[in-house]
Amino acid sequence: MPKNKGKGGKNRRRGKNESEEKRELIFKEDGQEYAQVLRMLGNGRLEAQCIDGTKRLCHIRGKMRKKVWVNMGDIILVGLRDYQDEKADVILKYMADEARSLKAYGELPDNIRVNETDLGGEEDNENAEFFDFEDISEI
Repeated sequence: MPKNKGKGGKNRRRGKNESEEKRELIFKEDGQEYAQVLRMLGNGRLEAQCIDGTKRLCHIRGKMRKKVWVNMGDIILVGLRDYQDEKADVILKYMADEARSLKAYGELPDNIRVNETDLGGEEDNENAEFFDFEDISEI
């Protein structure tokens, strides 16, 4: 059996994310854009709707991976690529209170929902069509 030479195992790394103190609000610069996560794709990638109106395939940078968990509906700051307009890199994830203050400053448009993670969910299911499997044989 090998001797433990490190500073601890998995549980030591887990306890480091307890920094809930206020951080300074970071605004976008040139070459950056605000976006809202549409869906997670796996392998450190996601699809996001940017504020300028384009959907981009975003890559979570290595510093954020496994440390900052990005979910559907989160507001993120992405760095745009000069050579690929349809792809971007996730620079920062805004907490809910930071996203609300960005909205208050007028950086985010009013139609973006900040604290709701139900983006592709059920909006109005009054007009949704339902069918039985017995109806398929008639088609």
